[in-house]
Amino acid sequence: MNMLTASLSVTAQARSRRQFLAACSAGLAASSFAAGSACAQSSQKLRIGAILDLSGPLQPFGTQKHRVLKLAIDEINTGGGLLGKQLELVSYDAQTNNQLFAQYAQQLALKDQVVVAHAGLQSSSREVIRPVFKRANLLYFYNTPYEGGVCDRNAFMTGATPEQLLKNLLPYMAERYGKRIYVMAADFNFGQLSEKWTRRIANEIGAQVVGSEFFALDANQFGPSISKIQAAKPDFIVNTFVGPGHAAFYGQWAAAGMQGKIGLCSQTFGEGGETVRMPREITEGVVVCYNYLDEIDTPANKAFLAAFKSRHPDYGYIGDLAVSELLGIRLWAEAVRKAGSTDREAVIKALESGLSIDSPMGKVALDPKTHHCVFNMYLAQCKAGRFEIIKRFDQVAPTNQDDACDLLKRPATNQQFEPKI
Repeated sequence: MNMLTASLSVTAQARSRRQFLAACSAGLAASSFAAGSACAQSSQKLRIGAILDLSGPLQPFGTQKHRVLKLAIDEINTGGGLLGKQLELVSYDAQTNNQLFAQYAQQLALKDQVVVAHAGLQSSSREVIRPVFKRANLLYFYNTPYEGGVCDRNAFMTGATPEQLLKNLLPYMAERYGKRIYVMAADFNFGQLSEKWTRRIANEIGAQVVGSEFFALDANQFGPSISKIQAAKPDFIVNTFVGPGHAAFYGQWAAAGMQGKIGLCSQTFGEGGETVRMPREITEGVVVCYNYLDEIDTPANKAFLAAFKSRHPDYGYIGDLAVSELLGIRLWAEAVRKAGSTDREAVIKALESGLSIDSPMGKVALDPKTHHCVFNMYLAQCKAGRFEIIKRFDQVAPTNQDDACDLLKRPATNQQFEPKI
C-alpha cells in the first residue's frame, strides 16, 4: 500500500492550482519552501494521483485496483518512462469514506501537482471528486464499470456501461430462462440507475421486471427477500450487488434450496474473487458479461496474468474492476506520447482523436463523443469454480441514449444522463 501521509496546511489547501505553480516558478522563500520542493521533484518525475478504497468495506476491490495501477505504472517506467521521465504514484486511502475522497481530491489538485488523477469506485465517490478535478483543470479517469451516462469533457471512463453489459446479458437470460425478471441492487446511484436500465432493456426485448429491491452497502441478511422472490416467481434474477456483505446472498440462496431453480445473473459477481473464495455449489451457474475475465485465453492476457502473479502469487482473481485501472493508465500514456506533452488540453485532444490500445482483453478504443471505451464483451457462466466463456461480442459501443452526449459538438456539457423508460 502506497499511502501519502504528509499534512496539508489550511493555506496550501486554499491555493488554486495556478497560484501554486506561480509560487514554484517564483521560488518564494520560507513560506513557499514546501511548494518549491514539490515543484523541483515534479520536474524530475511525472506524478500520477490515485484515491482508492484500501481499507473499509470496499478494501478487497481497492487493493486489487491499486495493485494493477502500480503494475501499469511500473511497466511504463521499466520501458523508459514517458517523455523521458519516470512516473511516480501519489496514492491515498479513502477508507470507503466520501469525506476522505473529497479531502484527498483537494490534496491532489492543489498541492501534490499530479498530472492526472485515477480515482473512485462507487458512483457516489466519483460524484464527490469529479467536480473538484474539473474546477482544478486536473484530468480525471474513472476506472470502474458503472451505470453509464456521465458526460464531462474533463473525465474519461474505462469501465463497462449498461449498453455493453446489460444489453448483451439480459437477452441471453431471457431466451434461456424466461422473461420475468427480479432485480436486487445496491441502494445508491449504481444500483438505482442499473435497475432503470434493466427495465428499459426488458421493455425492448419483451421482458418484464416483476420486482425490485435495494440494499444498503452493509446488508447481509436476505431471508425476507428470498421469500419475496419465491412469491413473485421470476424466471431469473439480476444482481447488482456491491461489497462483501452482499456476497452473503449466494450462500443464503443455496441454503434455502433455490440453487438452480431460478436463473442468476449479475453485474458484479466475480469482481471480488467470489468464484475462487466461495464453495462451488454456491457459485455454480451464475451468468455474467464483462469486458475482461481472467479466463480469456490469449497471449496478451497470459502475459498480463504472469506479470501480476509474479508480484502477487496469492492474488486469487483479478477481474474487470481491477483491469480498468490498466486501461486508464495505458490510454493516458498513449495520449501523452501522441501529444508530446502532459498538458491537459493537448492530452484531451489526443484522447479524442480515435485513440486505441492493445490490452489483455483485446483492442480498446476511446469514443471521442462520450469519453467512454469501445471494447470486446465476454458472456460467461460460472462452472466448477471458474468462468466458462460462452460468447464474445466484438467492439461494443458504450451507452449513449438518443445520442445525448457529444462532447465534440457540445464540450461544455457536464451532467449524467439517465435512462428514459
